[in-house]
Amino acid sequence: MGDPPAPRTAHVPARARCARVVVTGMGMVSPLGPDVARSFAAALAGRSAVRPAPGHLAAGLPGMLAAPAAIEPAGLLDAADAGLDRATQLALAAAAQALGEAGVESAPDDAERFGVFSGIGFGGACTLDAMYTRYVGHLLGDAAERRRATVMHPLTVPRLMANAAQGLVSMRYGLRGMGNTYCVACASSAVAAGEALRAIRDGYLDAAVVLGSEAMLTPGSLVAWNALRVLARADAADPAASCRPFDRRRSGFVLGEAGAALVLESEARARARGARELAELAGYGASSDAHHLTAPSVPGQVAAMRQALAHADLAPGDVGYLNAHGTATELGDLSEAQAIVDVFGPRGPAVSSTKAVHGHLIGAGGAVELILAIQALRTGRLPPGAHLEQPDPRCAGVDLIAGAARDAAGIHAVMSNSFAFGGSNACLVARRATTQALAADPP
Repeated sequence: MGDPPAPRTAHVPARARCARVVVTGMGMVSPLGPDVARSFAAALAGRSAVRPAPGHLAAGLPGMLAAPAAIEPAGLLDAADAGLDRATQLALAAAAQALGEAGVESAPDDAERFGVFSGIGFGGACTLDAMYTRYVGHLLGDAAERRRATVMHPLTVPRLMANAAQGLVSMRYGLRGMGNTYCVACASSAVAAGEALRAIRDGYLDAAVVLGSEAMLTPGSLVAWNALRVLARADAADPAASCRPFDRRRSGFVLGEAGAALVLESEARARARGARELAELAGYGASSDAHHLTAPSVPGQVAAMRQALAHADLAPGDVGYLNAHGTATELGDLSEAQAIVDVFGPRGPAVSSTKAVHGHLIGAGGAVELILAIQALRTGRLPPGAHLEQPDPRCAGVDLIAGAARDAAGIHAVMSNSFAFGGSNACLVARRATTQALAADPP
């Protein structure tokens, strides 16, 4: 008898290019709240989640700040998920919200054309920090303790993997389409969203879940970031007001943690199943500065924004709101302000940086900030630049939203910028849904 025939694997050919890619579900567990609605309400109110870092995180450094998630993600998940890395837990909780809102059931009929795209800056940070704490702690003990130093949980490596969230969401929901994890520092989940958009628009998928997550509030991470001299100094009067993007008193950013998710579908798939369209993800631009490992570059940022506008087939004047990368570092703010003026001209779209209230979420930032921009598009209310009381005069060409939220009913499109260490820039543009479903009033 001959050898048995090799098992056949399904071949999923590309289909015709689709015209529109729509967002049908969104989820979020952020420092601002346990879901999208409450996170957006806090952003509108300028209610900051920044606070002094607890002593066990501050690693002996005075004045350290943090923006932790508003709720423990493990409490939103099954008991079996308690051992997962915190970043993975945040991603799973957000994915459950987004897929639930989209009405996507596990293992859909077109599972081979439903992908998972994830972005994270530093996978498994909490697991890694705990591992070294245990290892070093045992080494300092007696002989028996030293022998225990090398005994680690057998799933330590899977917990550390940057693609753990992407793999688990794929398995739990039976999604067998292409899946990739992007580790592009602060642009990670923005790149994930953009690449998912391209895969659907170019016919390789019909739908995708986009994930963004980060949980690096650990002593080791805070010490490392502190060494870069980019973290904000605590405001003596109000620590919550310590992060001030585009303000002349800025002193840096605050690290935060979050998970966010979006469900993207071709317009044809969404309409065939009667899904509600929240917005259209219309444009994506990506560029490399080829300039410096940590310093931004105006030409690279300009290139990403112009690509996103061209991809969306929009003119600069079509964009009504821009959620800036806005890290509250002098070089970062001034570079982005100049890039915005170069693309849009003076007094272009209304601009704010929501990092002032939720902190810098690194790999999760792109997804969180895109969702907040989409909520602004849906509600016609634009979140303010919190704590922006003395705008830097060198940013005078930018229409900064200071003080309170701004009403802007009828805006057509929004943009979200994510600019990363390493010189990687990503820009996303969302457009109003053709059948606009207004967001519910925030609680």
